[in-house]
Amino acid sequence: MYQLLTDSCCDLPYQTLHDHHVDFVSMHFTIDGQEYEDDLGEDKYDINAFYQQLKQNVMPTTTQVNVGQFVDFFTPYVEAKTPILYIGFSSGLSGTFDSATQAKAMLLEKHPDAQIYLVDTLAACAGEGQFVLDAIDKRDAGMPIAELAQWLTDHRLHYRMWFTVDKLDFLYHGGRVSRTSAALGTMLNIKPIMDVDTAGKLRVVRKVRARKRSLIDLTDETLKAVKANPTHRVIISTSGDYDAANFVKDRLHAASPETPLQVGNIGPTIASHTGFGCVAVFSMATDDRQ
Repeated sequence: MYQLLTDSCCDLPYQTLHDHHVDFVSMHFTIDGQEYEDDLGEDKYDINAFYQQLKQNVMPTTTQVNVGQFVDFFTPYVEAKTPILYIGFSSGLSGTFDSATQAKAMLLEKHPDAQIYLVDTLAACAGEGQFVLDAIDKRDAGMPIAELAQWLTDHRLHYRMWFTVDKLDFLYHGGRVSRTSAALGTMLNIKPIMDVDTAGKLRVVRKVRARKRSLIDLTDETLKAVKANPTHRVIISTSGDYDAANFVKDRLHAASPETPLQVGNIGPTIASHTGFGCVAVFSMATDDRQ
């Protein structure tokens, strides 16, 4: 048997990973001068209180996982001779995956026979979480570790991720939009429609007027993937705007009632860069995203 590993940017509930024997390494975030561990809601912070701070324009900072943390994370499994498969946050959005790669090289110098597989998901939030859930299913069905790592790599561009935000301040703060675009967008009630490109980077695909229009666009874009793969789960995630997330869920259900749908939280690491009210939809198609 082998061990599945991931990081807290997968934004799956702690209990889901615990129940399916998936271990994770935590990002850290700092808000109002206090540092916290992103523990996927285990017990160290109140996510809804965090969202309210975002709503008040309190801007956190985040810290990627460094090489030493990955060495510490991987070592117990390596020393126990347990093969590991780490499913990681997009290298296009963070240096975390590069840290994992360096940690693997260091461990192989000391343990040359160790089986360490790394998959760069080129995904974020529950998009990464979709990889983890599919990996759980395939592991439990008996797929060998090397085959699973290759399957995830071969299919990673099939995963679709669509986002919108309610306010542009946090995208400006993170360098995603210019000061002028943020100011004009706020004044004109412009909402960006974003996805993740083939390099795993966030991009603005287009801009629409009004919040409801942006949510309808998320639904319509997701339905293109769902039409080709209607029985694969869809995850709708939000940083606090549950009414908006459920609006998207209801529209998707009406158009594709056979598709499994679930609503979850955007964790503090990702939400620190989107602000309050982000809504994201994660699905899987049968062809590569462009």
